[in-house]
Amino acid sequence: MLQWNERQYYDKYGRNRRYMKNTGRITTSLCLVGILAASLTGCGSKNPLDPDNPVSLTVWHYYNGSQQAAFDALVEEFNDSVGREKGIYVQSYSQGSVSDLETAVRDSISGAVGAEEMPDIFSSYADTAYEVEQAGALANLSEYMDEEELQKYIDSYIAEGCIAADGTLRIFPTAKSTEIMMINKTDWEPFAAATGASLEDLKTIEGVVSTAQMYYEWTDDQTPDVAGDGMAFYGRDAVANYFIIGMQQLGVEIFQVENGKLTLNTPKEELRRLWENYYVPMVKGYFGAYGSFRSDDVKTGDLLAYTGSTTSAMYFPDQVELDEGSYAIEYIVMMAPIFEGGEHYAVQQGAGMVVSKSDEQHEYAAVEFLKWFTEAENNLQFGCVSGYLPVMKEANSAEKLDQVIADHQLEVAPKTYDCLTMVFQEMESVKRYTNKSFENGSAARKVLEYHLADQVAADHEAVEAAVAEGKSLEEAAGPYVTEEAFENWYTAFCDALNSAVGE
Repeated sequence: MLQWNERQYYDKYGRNRRYMKNTGRITTSLCLVGILAASLTGCGSKNPLDPDNPVSLTVWHYYNGSQQAAFDALVEEFNDSVGREKGIYVQSYSQGSVSDLETAVRDSISGAVGAEEMPDIFSSYADTAYEVEQAGALANLSEYMDEEELQKYIDSYIAEGCIAADGTLRIFPTAKSTEIMMINKTDWEPFAAATGASLEDLKTIEGVVSTAQMYYEWTDDQTPDVAGDGMAFYGRDAVANYFIIGMQQLGVEIFQVENGKLTLNTPKEELRRLWENYYVPMVKGYFGAYGSFRSDDVKTGDLLAYTGSTTSAMYFPDQVELDEGSYAIEYIVMMAPIFEGGEHYAVQQGAGMVVSKSDEQHEYAAVEFLKWFTEAENNLQFGCVSGYLPVMKEANSAEKLDQVIADHQLEVAPKTYDCLTMVFQEMESVKRYTNKSFENGSAARKVLEYHLADQVAADHEAVEAAVAEGKSLEEAAGPYVTEEAFENWYTAFCDALNSAVGE
């Protein structure tokens, strides 16, 4: 059993409190050099597999429902074809949610009582993989990949997986996503016809804010005998992405990692812009967040539009369900809005898969399975069900998608198809971005996710109570949108972020 070298515990933000020497991340160019150097020494090694004595691999993931069914079907196909030919048998297990998976991995690697043995392969986001890598528990995937193979994958996906100090690959890109905007077209159209609201306005964050205010006031006017009952227009999943990508669009890398050293960049004016375009419309009720995900809020009629992952397209509801009945809705899918005047960055997200350090036979077999799974046709079959983007360059096109659908006679949900094809087209002119991994990165991201969101939830409740007592919305929200209110939040936010990363 692999063991952590030091005892550890995690605080409420998930911050790793054990001491860990920071070997850090390196530049992309050095990363690729490291991969190439390792591949040149490793790719010539003899195939250690024996079809007469197949090696058994376990895979842990967090897929559920149709995503799990699609993944399991591909595993079965692999076992019956390439796996049988080469001597590899794969067994896959869902661990539930991402959090459940991370807990299971940490329990296994630390030898917790009752924990299962470490799997051969498991899904992992970069921050978690970085922790495991620091314990020396991840296989060097560069030893099993040559330059020609690496060039088939989108460059930024490979670069994201180079979390080792020597620049070698530790995270195999398997399925990625970005952010999109989904809109309830059925209810958008009468609102737009009555007010002149335009889809063009929704391409910028500032345009979304102004449209949301317009929608709140328009819905409030529908009941002139009831004051202050306007409805929220928009919400977003993953507030952390709003900070990371929003700041990047404004020319600031909030988590800057160079030569193993993290620099926190939290300039006041850029953060003020983020605060004004999220906290302010949230506290006034122009934006909202009610259910577990914003697609849930569209289903209950509490929101008209949201920003979420490409994988959320499959959960966009077919109807709005109200207490008095339900009705069918159509949808619009667009790229996520960006800050006015900002560079067009889009988030690069989605867990990859890592291979546990073990022996050459198991590591080699694990990489063979991952290579097969990420081949264009196999990866796109998974994407057709899951909404995840394929990771090879040749697979990221509507033409290739259509070919795979035709060849395998796949039935693809229109929402998923429209989402994938729109992203394939738009991403050609968009810069993909994800921050580099660093020590306590999970804790830092949780500050971004919850610090402002928790505050605005409490403050909006207070504003609603004041409106219910007879105050106008502007009177009720006034104390919460002042310069002093921003300064107080900014100071507390910076303190929390510095504490999370250990500064």
